[in-house]
Amino acid sequence: MSEANFVKSSYASLSQYGFSGENTIACVGVCRDEITRSLVNEIQTVWGEAFNFSSLGGMLFLGKTGFSAAHHHAPVVDGRERYVYVAMPHIAIDAEGTVGVCYRPGRHEKSGACGALIAFQQNMGDRSFSFSPDPDDVEQSLLKQRLFRKIAYGETPDLVELTRLAYDVILEDLEHMISLTVNPSTSDYAILSGIQIHGPDKRQLVWPGMMAAVVNGLKVIL
Repeated sequence: MSEANFVKSSYASLSQYGFSGENTIACVGVCRDEITRSLVNEIQTVWGEAFNFSSLGGMLFLGKTGFSAAHHHAPVVDGRERYVYVAMPHIAIDAEGTVGVCYRPGRHEKSGACGALIAFQQNMGDRSFSFSPDPDDVEQSLLKQRLFRKIAYGETPDLVELTRLAYDVILEDLEHMISLTVNPSTSDYAILSGIQIHGPDKRQLVWPGMMAAVVNGLKVIL
């Protein structure tokens, strides 16, 4: 669906469970790539100013300190806090159906998205990467370490498979950090996951993944 419809329809669903732009903080984790900004803008139009969770590939590397900081910025209404987490990787597809290809303003040659995942895939293909932390490339080092643990030895996923794997890892990490930092006796939260897709003719889309709300400790699937 379009990004606008994804944001509007999820907002309508969550409003039935007490979430609104006035009583909720949105926490958004997408890739640092500027072409992901369209989704952030849609979210801020509906939910208000959002806390930035973003890292390369849409990975969640802000840790307990970052999550706790976002929670401490949430409105407190009737003694409860509410958080909406939007977390997803991204991928491009051009008018010819070539996956991973997009075109950027001011550049005539084709570009790639997600660049961080494409670079990781190329590293796997030519066996050229190291698992040692690179202080000059911290986020990409963490991305490689985190994703490689989920890949069978000797395999090199195609970009669609790798993006879906990134989606699975991001959702897993999000749920883990929620378990460490959210008190469901005093806070309600929602997860809006999926994959952001940059199509031809400037079409900005979302494939919706797992979407749920936890209210008063009870989980409902949206």
